Amino acid sequence: MQLEEHRPTHFRWNVFVVACGTSWLLYLHRYVFALIKPVLVDEWGLGKDELGFLDSAFSLTYTGFQIPLGVATNAFGVHLMLTLMLVVWSIGLGMHAWAPSSKYLWAARATLGLGQSAVFAAQSQLTRTWFSRSVRTTVQGWLGVFFGRFGGLSANLLVGSVLLGIFGLPWRTVVYALTGVGILHAVAFALCYRNSPRNHPCVNDEEAELIEGDDSDSNLPRRLSIGDMLRRMSPRSIGNLLMLNLQTILSTLADNIFSAWIPLFLWEVHSLKFKEMGFYASLPLLGGAIGGAFGGWLNDQMIARTGSLRSSRTIVGATGKGIAGVLLLTSLLWYNEPRLFCAMLFFVKFFSDWSLVTTWGCVTDIGGRTSASVFAFNNSVAGVGSIVGPTLYGLVAENYGWVPVFVTAAVTYGVCALTWLLINCEIPVIKSEST
Repeated sequence: MQLEEHRPTHFRWNVFVVACGTSWLLYLHRYVFALIKPVLVDEWGLGKDELGFLDSAFSLTYTGFQIPLGVATNAFGVHLMLTLMLVVWSIGLGMHAWAPSSKYLWAARATLGLGQSAVFAAQSQLTRTWFSRSVRTTVQGWLGVFFGRFGGLSANLLVGSVLLGIFGLPWRTVVYALTGVGILHAVAFALCYRNSPRNHPCVNDEEAELIEGDDSDSNLPRRLSIGDMLRRMSPRSIGNLLMLNLQTILSTLADNIFSAWIPLFLWEVHSLKFKEMGFYASLPLLGGAIGGAFGGWLNDQMIARTGSLRSSRTIVGATGKGIAGVLLLTSLLWYNEPRLFCAMLFFVKFFSDWSLVTTWGCVTDIGGRTSASVFAFNNSVAGVGSIVGPTLYGLVAENYGWVPVFVTAAVTYGVCALTWLLINCEIPVIKSEST
């Protein structure tokens, strides 16, 4: 019995489950709009350029509230802020079904963006607080990429193919049901999570010490003002952070075709309806989910074997984006064959998203205990890609067709790969913070 008392508990994996559920639900809700675009074209006569502007409404608030809500997460804790964000984004989703016109739909898109804006900033802080450095990037790969992409995949299969396609349910009924699921998950998260393992009654001292390892935030001063943070940043750390921002802008811009346009592309070009469209549109996201999980493992394995944090991050990040760009151009050889084309997009997203988790790892590397604020800043500046992408692709598709959309994304992946050569994840944002 005495031996049992000194064994660490395993409650961190309960936190892992609820955090993965949050990522899954976030993308499930976010990808619903891509599925209902064909219906909105029929109901309200919206063009692709107008749909792109509606996507940009989401991106404006998603980008604009990254920093304030990320800072608020550092100040008030993940427990309160992520619970509130879950509620707000679920209400925003429900507003899509309620909206009587495109004007009100713009408000719904903006509310959804507001609620989802700093979720991954909070999740980044969660992984730093609840998981040791040795497994952190692997955890981020599953939590931030695999379950996120699996949520998008679930939207296409569960909502698109099954609920809208096979069962023929009205899309507004489905959206209201998903809103209720979001509210219930907010309650579950609030009950399960605490801002520190040491404050949770289900975590013993041994598990808390295992989590903290040699980089416990308890050894650092508890408060750091924004002014102090800025004063302690060097020109070198600022330049490094801005290069990471540029990488994320380019990645977000390229990936927008998968989050917003593939279902409508399949509907228009190949005349696929919900049942088939949802299945084919899910293939790239399945690739992204597997790539994200693999990328997290690959990062941790390379760091352990080479002992070089920077070279490991650079190699994984650059090769993933570079291969994705080449494969996206190659996939156009099968443009007129939706099965083969979407099968190629599976591999495009596999390689693209094994690099996405590298970005998460780099943020926690350089961010230290201010990871939520750094993540929020990175996503906020990088939100340029999520604002420009929908408008750019919508206008290009409306006026020039779909092929130039995919070529633009492929070239963007290539440039994104080059930026990884200039990022050093061993330069902390704040001088005294260690990786």
